[in-house]
Amino acid sequence: MLYLSHKLVFVLLGAITYPMIYLNLKVLFEESSYARKMILNRPHKLNSLTYEMISQILRNLEVYEKDPMIKLLIVKGQGKAFCAGGDVVRVVLSINEGHWSFGASFYKKQLTLDYFLATCTKPLVSLINGIVMGGGAGLSMNSMFRVVTENTVFAMPEGQIGFFPDVGASYFLSRLPGSFGEYLGLTGARLDGNEMLACGLATHFVLSKDLLLLESALSGVASSDASTISRVISGFSSKISLKKDSAYRRLETINKCFSRRTVEEILSILENEAANGDNKWIIQAISSMKSASPTSLKIFLKLIREGRAKELKDCLIQDYAIACHMFRRSFNPDFIEGSRAKLFEKRKQPKDIMHYQSCQIAFMYILSQNKDQEEMVYV
Repeated sequence: MLYLSHKLVFVLLGAITYPMIYLNLKVLFEESSYARKMILNRPHKLNSLTYEMISQILRNLEVYEKDPMIKLLIVKGQGKAFCAGGDVVRVVLSINEGHWSFGASFYKKQLTLDYFLATCTKPLVSLINGIVMGGGAGLSMNSMFRVVTENTVFAMPEGQIGFFPDVGASYFLSRLPGSFGEYLGLTGARLDGNEMLACGLATHFVLSKDLLLLESALSGVASSDASTISRVISGFSSKISLKKDSAYRRLETINKCFSRRTVEEILSILENEAANGDNKWIIQAISSMKSASPTSLKIFLKLIREGRAKELKDCLIQDYAIACHMFRRSFNPDFIEGSRAKLFEKRKQPKDIMHYQSCQIAFMYILSQNKDQEEMVYV
């Protein structure tokens, strides 16, 4: 059986070897009364998800889903991150070795997990105490309860490595007020826990010092009733206060700029606004967009606009189809070059990212090829 309790480790291996076993497990599965906890345990890599971690979680979820004694699920991360994303380094290395199909298999498994977590019958509580980016957002943003703290940092910066905000971002970001989702996806801007609650990415704000008490209280909830679970979490919640320079306080300007039809039009109006004062965040947005892959920006803008009228499953299927084109380098090498620059060589700017003039051809290629999307097989 895949589930391994702490008690069983002690009984079988003895207390002396327990710490080493604990450290070597990349995902910990704990049993606590009516709850089951999934703990990402790769803190030295900011809990980035490997293929093996994803597979382990999926297998355990299948067991949890069928157990009537389990009333709710909890997912959290060890260390200073909830989860900083998927294991992009391993995917890129496999592509460079001529095995793009590993990236496709990895990504399919990851999106399958995201969909399972979003649709499982057991209420899922994501305790997001630290960094949550990319694949970490896929794990948590579609869960029923999304608890953030003063340590939480959210971002979807995939455009900077030539990829695009994925894992269902066109679904959960498109549900935010106005054009705030476009702003987050196109600029990769960071949000703190207060901003996440204010815009709707989070459901509750709890101080990190109270998380263990919250976990203990949740473990005693003998019901899967959403209102009951929400009341328990609310009992530990704290009030939030947006910083004076919070981007969410600029929602009117964001809506004005990021509701424009094209990426070029968005950049143009941002540059006009930058001349009108209070422009620090606008300059940062412009700089971020201009350093990202133009193709990635165009892809995401189209995806989020269409995502408002789509179900999560359809958004994930489209993410998979586009990602496979990027893994195969069907139209340009932006993802490989961007990853090499940022993740391997630690350069600020990739050498060969396509310019706006030429990326339109690649963009149209993607759209035409997506008519024959490969259907994903969900658990």
